[in-house]
Amino acid sequence: MYTELLANIAILVLSGFVGFAVISKVPNTLHTPLMSGTNAIHGIVVLGALVVLGKVEDPSIGIQIILFVALVFGTLNVVGGFLVTDRMLGMFKGKKPAASEKAGQ
Repeated sequence: MYTELLANIAILVLSGFVGFAVISKVPNTLHTPLMSGTNAIHGIVVLGALVVLGKVEDPSIGIQIILFVALVFGTLNVVGGFLVTDRMLGMFKGKKPAASEKAGQ
């Protein structure tokens, strides 16, 4: 049991290092499309969590709390990701001229 836990922790740590190495080499112009794809994947994860939550028979209060917290964090991740992506896309839009500049022309 402890060997399985240790193996899972090792995989988690290694995947963190690999993820950091991959993302740090991505040019800035590709971050927005990658974030949009990641947001879609997280949406699927939240949907899967809802399905699992619906199929658990007679969950204890501890399991209910863990599932609820996981759903809240997953939902916050999706919503926050879309908000950040929207802000990043807003940086690529041209600035609109001010009303005083339009009147002067």
